[in-house]
Amino acid sequence: MTSTAPYLDIRALPDFPMVEAGDDLAGLVLDGVARLGLALAPHDVVVLAQKVVSKAEGRLVRLADVVPSERAVALAGEVRKDPRLVELILTESVRVVRARPDVLIVEHRLGLTMANAGIDQSNVRHADGEAALLLPLDPDASAARLREEIARRSGVAPGIVINDSFGRPWRRGTTGIAIGAAGLPAIIDRRGETDLFGRTLRATMIAYADEIAASASLVMGQSTEATPVVLLRGLAWTAPDNPAATLIRAPEEDLFR
Repeated sequence: MTSTAPYLDIRALPDFPMVEAGDDLAGLVLDGVARLGLALAPHDVVVLAQKVVSKAEGRLVRLADVVPSERAVALAGEVRKDPRLVELILTESVRVVRARPDVLIVEHRLGLTMANAGIDQSNVRHADGEAALLLPLDPDASAARLREEIARRSGVAPGIVINDSFGRPWRRGTTGIAIGAAGLPAIIDRRGETDLFGRTLRATMIAYADEIAASASLVMGQSTEATPVVLLRGLAWTAPDNPAATLIRAPEEDLFR
């Protein structure tokens, strides 16, 4: 369902500006591609850091505007976090998975199990007091809208991946994963195909969008790099498109719940 590309070109879009609420992401992406001296081509993939999508969609919240509930205040004492931040985490979540000093793992309303509901305070403006950035309301829909707008303006519809940094149980460190995707298969099911020796594959499903997100993270960075958008060229796929939501394991398949 995929062909092995002879190369994979991964380039951060240079001089990408700081994104604010209401900014035209499609225009900013196309301007960035032009600064590379390129034009979009079929099977190109544009990977965007979640932060720029959330900022453009106005998902920045001033903590001064948040009134913590009694539950948030109690939990904040347990995990040693700002009660206002904990209130946002609870609002964005459907359940608390683990709570320890300095650690709050929740199941996000999108189905993602993650630290702090993906809410972040790094690389955001705090000019009017402390602020926190929430995930997009619907990252797959955000990716689809961006793809459609880029296609309308350029005549080429690239794959879009919205990338977020994710910790993993049993492993240290974070890696990029896809929380939103459009125009490509987020997951490729190869069950039923055969391997080099004719043996039928019974369990092989490739987290294609996650692999794309992780590769883009190598040039995107997570600190002061200021390169939140990446162009990947050289990929090829024939599997049908499916959104990033298909990567989330169904509860009945989850052996650790």
